[in-house]
Amino acid sequence: MSMNSESLSKEPSAIQQRRQANMFLVRLQWVVILLLIAALLWLYISQQRFQHNINERLQSNEQMVSRLNEMDDRLFAVSQQTLPTPSTAASSQAQNQLDLLRIQIQAADRLLVDNNDSAAIDLLRGLHWQLSQSSNEIAPALTIVIKQSLLKDIERLQARSSQPSPWQLQNIAIQNIQEFLHSYESAVNSDINLTSRQLTIHEVIMTLNLAIQASNMREREQLIAYLSQARKQLQTLEPKDLESKASVPKTAASTKKGSSTNNLQTKSSPTDISEVIDWLDRLIANAPKPTPLLTSQILNKSQR
Repeated sequence: MSMNSESLSKEPSAIQQRRQANMFLVRLQWVVILLLIAALLWLYISQQRFQHNINERLQSNEQMVSRLNEMDDRLFAVSQQTLPTPSTAASSQAQNQLDLLRIQIQAADRLLVDNNDSAAIDLLRGLHWQLSQSSNEIAPALTIVIKQSLLKDIERLQARSSQPSPWQLQNIAIQNIQEFLHSYESAVNSDINLTSRQLTIHEVIMTLNLAIQASNMREREQLIAYLSQARKQLQTLEPKDLESKASVPKTAASTKKGSSTNNLQTKSSPTDISEVIDWLDRLIANAPKPTPLLTSQILNKSQR
């Protein structure tokens, strides 16, 4: 009897546990269902808010676009009232192109001063091509004149580039004078002590070195100044040179031949101080001058 009573007492407790487990599962299911419903509601509300924000932004963008369109219409109306007539605009464009062309020609002149003829020729060719383009607004008659002057400048520079420059010829003549002075200084050296004549000759040679440097730098005014200074220094030796002329050996003459600067023939070194002074006079008179481009002159005339 005791065994049956224990088994009966255990059966209700097992049944009760099953019921409790079922209740727990049911409750858990409802909790999951409620959570899912809450999540769906939150997603729905978030979507509605996001869509509402998008609609507001679209509306604001449409308003902004409409305002910009209105502003564009107003600006266009104002610009139509203030714009110059077509002829005035074309005239202004042509003037701007002429001003730019003058600047470019000045750059070509600067290249010539720097003895860069090849770069100047390339620049002038580029300007000639530029004037042949449809974008050129310069008057046709003036365009033709400028293009012809550019071709003449190019031909002149090409011919000049194949010959020694006047500055180079000046340097050759000055170097010939220096060679004579070196020989003259040795010829009149009668003792070990330096004489005033030798000191003067040495000063003249140094001055001529400065003249060569000025010539290399294309500084015409400095070149003339140094040549004039050398001439003034040599004038103090001229009377003494005439007395001692016969004692100067003829081998003092340089063997350099046949260069010229303008009308000055540097066929050889001079033979006495008087001839040196004559050479200096002609070098000063024929000091190289910058030759402006024909196109530059035409543009300056058209500006006036």
